Amino acid sequence: MLVLVVEDDDETATYMERGLTESGHVVDRVADGREALYMATDKKYDAIVMDRMLPKLDGLSTVQAVRAAGVETPILILSALSQVDERVKGLKSGGDDYLAKPFSFSELVARLEALTRRRGATTEETILACGDLEMDLLGRKVTRSGRPIDLQPREFKLLEYLLRHAGQVVTRTMLLEGVWAYHFDPQTNVIDVHISRLRQKIDKDFDKPLLHTVRGTGYKISETP
Repeated sequence: MLVLVVEDDDETATYMERGLTESGHVVDRVADGREALYMATDKKYDAIVMDRMLPKLDGLSTVQAVRAAGVETPILILSALSQVDERVKGLKSGGDDYLAKPFSFSELVARLEALTRRRGATTEETILACGDLEMDLLGRKVTRSGRPIDLQPREFKLLEYLLRHAGQVVTRTMLLEGVWAYHFDPQTNVIDVHISRLRQKIDKDFDKPLLHTVRGTGYKISETP
């Protein structure tokens, strides 16, 4: 599941991002309403977690703008305002569910999974592909031209992240945050090591390379360099 977390409190955002990542999901994280609006309308997410009190553009206004743009991604609103009338405002603004703070992480995940089931997001993300490279998320299998490719758990997660951003340049910082949940030292060689191993497995012995290095920026998985 690809989730956009919109939360300006760093401790709360880190808590959600770490938990979702450890649960096997891919997380993008922003801290204000304007950036959230840009991200939500630029990429296709399986779910959005939206804090209500945000800088630059408040959560409810952001949700309304996202819906006005035609985005139907399920949105779970988070707020310390738990009164019934506040929940109603959240749902009327375009939110699909409303969770009051403080909350338990298990409930957050359960609500997100329920929302994606309703929208059919789980069936949409069963298979990820780029050219003749396919990833079966349910079966945890990867093949290229029908040939099975054996990946270690971290390699699988790295490839999943790249495939979810197929055709886009993915920076080292994005990989550290999305795959390793690190928020520091983008110069660490852990990325280079895993990219090298992954490239050996998915590109070696095949005519066309799919995993490309974008010099000075990051990496891209694509049929064309």
